[in-house]
Formats: sequence, C-alpha cells, structure tokens
Amino acid sequence: MQKKQCALKILAVASLLAGVHSTSFAVDSASFELGTGNKSQLARVAAQWDWDSKWWQSNGTHIGGYWDLSLAEFRQDQYQNIPGQHKNLTDIGFTPVFRFQADDKKGLYAEAGIGVHLMSHLYDNNGRRFSTAFEFGDHLGAGYVFNNGLDLGVRLQHFSNGGIKHPNSGANFAVARAAYHF
Repeated sequence: MQKKQCALKILAVASLLAGVHSTSFAVDSASFELGTGNKSQLARVAAQWDWDSKWWQSNGTHIGGYWDLSLAEFRQDQYQNIPGQHKNLTDIGFTPVFRFQADDKKGLYAEAGIGVHLMSHLYDNNGRRFSTAFEFGDHLGAGYVFNNGLDLGVRLQHFSNGGIKHPNSGANFAVARAAYHF
C-alpha cells in the first residue's frame, strides 16, 4: 500500500509541475521502441510533447521533460506458464518523463518516468501475473540526441500495479528506443 501511495504522489506532483509548462498541443517528437523481458516482447509507438521548463539550470544543463503517450503490443511466449503458449495484449500508457539534458537538448541525457498504463488483458507469463489491467510503468533511461533530431536510447522498464491488488509480481523489460524530434 505504501508503494501505491508513493507512486500516486509522484505522478500527481509530476503532473502538476509539468502540465502548466506545455506551450503547445502540437506533437514535438515520435518514437518507436522494442523491448524484451520475462519471455515476452513489446513493440511500442509513442508521441511526445516537450515541457517548456528548465529546472535547476547550471553549467549548460538542466532538468526538463516531456509527456509521453504510447500504444504498445506485448507478445507473451509462455502464457499461463505453459512453454510455447502465446498471448498478445495491447497497452495504452501516459507518462510524464523527467530528463537531465544539455540546455540545447542535444548530446547525452538521462531520464526517469512513472506513468499509468491500461492493458487489454491481464499479463500472465512465465510465472509473473498481474491481477489488474491498470498498471504503473516506471523507467530509467539514457541516450543521445544527435544534431539532426535523432534520439537513440535504452531503458529499463518496470510494470506493476503498486500493490493495488495481489498477485503483484511485476515484470521488467530492457527496451531500445529510437525517436525523432520535429
């Protein structure tokens, strides 16, 4: 229960801080991601809206961020713990992401986000079961933004319902990400 409350508080604060600083409804970038973990894979497309904020600006760097709206497809390869039994599920997610980056938003960056996800079915793969279709998704990532707007990165992604209901075994994924800033 404490994890759930902490996650909800973080999400609420992030939403309040970031939401008032978007200057436009136009999409700033789009991304494609591939991930693997727990004998399952994910493919995800997303759109991002940059925040017009530069917190703790110092020495040519700052903390900024963006909203991330995603649509993903998961392929479970050991559905209900049966080897070779497959099941797909679809996920829609919304995540505020904080990013430590250069002031010009080019070069190396590190990021972290925690958001909400709604899955079309309950995840049940390789001994990991979710008891709710509503999940929190958090990630830590790093990457590089090139001068032409190409953004290549990696993420460690975790899904869990934050203790809302049991079982709550969670699942982890290693994710490769490519994005393009318009």
